[in-house]
Formats: sequence, structure tokens, C-alpha cells
Amino acid sequence: MAVNRGPDEQHESVAQLLDERARLLAIGYRMLGSRAEAEDAVQETYVRWYRLTADEQAGIRNPAAWLTTAMTRVCLNVLDSARHRRESYVGEWLPEPLAAGSPIARGSGAPADPADRAALADEVTMALMVVLDALTPGERVALVLHDVFGYPFDEIADMVGRSSQAVRKLASTARKHVEEERRRTSTPLQQRQVVESFVAACLTGDVATLVARLDPGAVATSDGGGRVRAALRPVVGADRVARFLVGAFRRSPDLTATLEDTGDETRLVLRSADGVAAVATFQVLDDRVRHVWVTLNPDKLSTWRDDDLDTDGS
Repeated sequence: MAVNRGPDEQHESVAQLLDERARLLAIGYRMLGSRAEAEDAVQETYVRWYRLTADEQAGIRNPAAWLTTAMTRVCLNVLDSARHRRESYVGEWLPEPLAAGSPIARGSGAPADPADRAALADEVTMALMVVLDALTPGERVALVLHDVFGYPFDEIADMVGRSSQAVRKLASTARKHVEEERRRTSTPLQQRQVVESFVAACLTGDVATLVARLDPGAVATSDGGGRVRAALRPVVGADRVARFLVGAFRRSPDLTATLEDTGDETRLVLRSADGVAAVATFQVLDDRVRHVWVTLNPDKLSTWRDDDLDTDGS
């Protein structure tokens, strides 16, 4: 029998459902690496909820859990199709960097077993997001839901239609990849020092100094998405990366460069008169820059533009 709810109770129920949006968005970003795709997934999740009849909604004891399950399944569908979608993407695809303080970056909850935690609750560095992007959809979902948002393996198993043991194994495999990456990466302070020196060499056009700051096998990957000019393939090797970056700076003398910290990493933010034009993030190994990721696609810089608007008070 359906439960009859008064107007106040119905209003409270709707408000509680909408309060889940921020958490769903944070889950979606870590699963998909894109705020736009995460927002679409959240939208689809709520559409699925409101397609239920009133009786079906009333029969759900925990709407928040239902939304998480629906969101997870939507994200799995997106991840399963990501390979095909990226075949038509122009150039290299990079996860979307988030502006400092973005609420999407905040995790919530704690794993049921702290020993399994990979310390990822508030860590959304580009290096980590690249590693997550290389995982299988099942590994990524299991790791994000358990290690970041604290869902027990039994609950995740129900969400994805697998056994608890299978989900635990997926998370364990994913965690090994993440922990390997984290062991290789420098501390935030070390990264800040190396990046400061590296960017100074870029701005002065000092190729020799820049090469010395780069790992011999350094790689620069840029993502323009066909919207703006960017290298269509990764640039490999210290000398080639140095000349590529110096050339890019010389072609854009109107841009202003600032270093911004998130607590986990230091990013180079390039701004034009119209706002943020590019964000460069770095992987530092043994006091040298190993990887440079440059996001130029305007669609992936929306959180930075929002941040500029908030700062300007407009």
C-alpha cells in the first residue's frame, strides 16, 4: 500500500533528493573524468527517479542509496562506450582539471576497512585521474565507491551486479595501480619547487635549463578537443618537449601565467583577456618533470571560468 504524504513531507522529500546532487556529481567526476559528463549522468539519474510512479518511489526505503545505484549504472554505461566516443575525439583526451576549491573535488565518507583506503577522498590530481582513466570500468567504479566514498563491498556488489568478492578484487587491483603511481610521485612541496623552476625556464625561453629540468623520457600531452590549436599526439623526449613548450609560449605573448596550488599539486594557469585559456599540470619524479598535461579545450575549463567570475564578483 502506498504511503500518503502531505505537502510538507513531499517538499522535504524532494529537498533531500536534491541535496544528494553534490555527492552524485563528485562520484560522477571521479568515475568519468569530466564535469560535463558527470552532470549529464546526474541528470539522467534524476530522470530515472522521476520516471518511477509515486507508489514505486514510496516503496524505496533509502532514496539516496537508490540514486547512488542508478548513478553508478549510468556511469558504467558511459565508461563502456567511452572507447568508441574517443575514437572520434580530435587529438588526445585528458581528464578535466578542476579549479582549486571546486566542491566536485570533495569526497565523502570513509571506507569500511581503513586498511584498504588509498587516501583518495580529496585527492584529484591529474596524475591520479590519468591512472583512473586507464583502469577498466569495473575497477574504477569499485575503487571510487569504496576508497573515496566509503561504500561497503556488499553494497557495491548489489549496484554493479557482481559478487562482493569480485568487487573486492577489482578494487584491490585498481588500488595497486594507484599506489604505484603515488609512490613514484613527489610530495606537494617538492613538486612546487620543481614546477616553479620549470615554469621560469619556460617563460624566459631557456631551452637548455628547461631540458635539465625534464626527465629524459618526458612527455607533453595537450588536449584541444578540436576547439583550439593543440598537438594531436604526445610530444616525447626532453629536448622535443622543451622546444615545444618554449615555442607555445612564444606564440602566445598575450597570456599571463600564474601558479596555483590545490594542496595536492601545483598547476600553471594561463589567462587571456577573456579568462582562463589553458591549465598545465605536471608529474614530478626525482626532481624532474616527467609528464606535462596541458588542457586547452574550453569545454574542460568551465570550473576555472566559474572561479574567475566568482572572484570578479560578476
